[in-house]
Amino acid sequence: MTGSLVGFEAWTALAGDSPTSRTEWAAVMGAWGEPHRSYHGLAHLAAVLGLVGELSGAASDPDAVALAAWYHDIAYDPERDDNEQVSAERARAGLRGLVPEDRVDEVARLVLLTAGHDAEPGDANGAVLCDADLAVLAGPPDAYVAYASAIRAEYGHLSDEEFTAGRIAVLERLLALPRLYRLPAVADEWTPRARANMTAELSLLRSRAAPGGEASDDGVPPPAAG
Repeated sequence: MTGSLVGFEAWTALAGDSPTSRTEWAAVMGAWGEPHRSYHGLAHLAAVLGLVGELSGAASDPDAVALAAWYHDIAYDPERDDNEQVSAERARAGLRGLVPEDRVDEVARLVLLTAGHDAEPGDANGAVLCDADLAVLAGPPDAYVAYASAIRAEYGHLSDEEFTAGRIAVLERLLALPRLYRLPAVADEWTPRARANMTAELSLLRSRAAPGGEASDDGVPPPAAG
């Protein structure tokens, strides 16, 4: 299933079948297959693409949302805090000449939106992409634990103290969002499960934190959300 979602045939439905398109698909696949990606790899790409397909009826431009899914974490360096910006620029460069310019603009906008996963009301495309990207938060508890462990592995360069402080900040921001999921088709089911998972992780991390410890603003990029 993963292979069909990220295969060249799925790509050509969005970007056409040409030598340039094939070269770009291979480059995109190579980026997602980088060895440091414990979570943000091809399995995550396939999962997001699959959900984008299932939710596409809510989007105003399903093809733009699907292309944004292909590019949303194409640049992923846990030691940087501008991955979404780099990914958006990479999308612009890679899609130039393959799809209409207005669609390239929309893809770049959607990729940037995944930095905060806070789509504005009425942003149907943004809602589909962000909800699909954060669907992992609403998974079964054992799947959520595996996801959280994979995120920790990606941030292996951080000490436990640094990671804990950053991850607590990420979880607190997500839990503070007025609406974690935007689409009515999934919000009622996913929201309570996601909040339960994140609350459980947050409680565990706080119990591990040093007594009285505060998250420090030391320039360390916070661990990713989705």
